[in-house]
Amino acid sequence: MMTFRMDITAFKAQTAVEAANHAQYYIKLSWQQRLQIAFYLNSIAFNYALDNPPRMDKTKFKASSRA
Repeated sequence: MMTFRMDITAFKAQTAVEAANHAQYYIKLSWQQRLQIAFYLNSIAFNYALDNPPRMDKTKFKASSRA
């Protein structure tokens, strides 16, 4: 798994409202870049390696018709 370090030299003083406004940054990204960010955040939240995501347990689901 890749190791990331926070760059403490890249700091910008701002108000809480300015800091909470993430939409301006993310709206400029392509949908592919936003998807990569979401994939990375999921890997951090659920503790799996980016190159080895968990597989869905397909034994828990079954297809059936409503007829």
